[in-house]
Amino acid sequence: MARRWVIPDIHGYAKTLATLMSDLVRPMRSDELYFLGDYVDRGPDSKGVIDLIRGLDRSGFNVTALRGNHEDIMVELYDAFGQAGSAWWFNFASRKNRGWLDMGGKATLASFKASAIGDIPPDYIEWMRELPYYHPLERFVLVHAGLNFTIDDPFEDLRSMLWLREYEIRPEKIGGRKIIHGHVPVNLELITQSVNSRAYKFIDLDNGPYLAGREGFGNLVALELNSMEVVIQPNVD
Repeated sequence: MARRWVIPDIHGYAKTLATLMSDLVRPMRSDELYFLGDYVDRGPDSKGVIDLIRGLDRSGFNVTALRGNHEDIMVELYDAFGQAGSAWWFNFASRKNRGWLDMGGKATLASFKASAIGDIPPDYIEWMRELPYYHPLERFVLVHAGLNFTIDDPFEDLRSMLWLREYEIRPEKIGGRKIIHGHVPVNLELITQSVNSRAYKFIDLDNGPYLAGREGFGNLVALELNSMEVVIQPNVD
């Protein structure tokens, strides 16, 4: 039976992702691989993370990669500098650039051997631009951050899918499905509870691989949807 793996925020930890895939996930081409966004920033090799995911896709694996807020920032910033002919656009791009660098963008530039975001090869930016915001399955909705249940159709608010941190879930608005997301790092205990308990309306899989050394955090996890097995890969970068 084909397996279905969900992998959350990787944040530039390419060696950790590669080890997770080779040692624990061990995907076959019949499997489904779902990535929840935030491939870049913080860790040492954002380019390597994207190359690994794109390489799986090109090799015939069944890959669905969603957009995270960090990819969204990079696309917006790349476009902003492209329009920075006026003083307003230049100032806007400069402010956004400073914020991105503080969120781990410096490490991303280093991984591309780039001095500015405009030096990143355009095909990487276009890959990020084409990433979908969410993916519905029969029992789950996969999304980077969450859904806005204060509106009639939660699937209309794309920005909330990237940035929401706290929200009340109303399953009846999404066909009774459970949300699986990342974005907000939580400890391994909460991940285990949300996977194993039907009382939870969500599963947050983000264990913050950049939080290595903090008790209960610092790992890259993956969830197999058929068996609801969680595998845990410590940060090895």
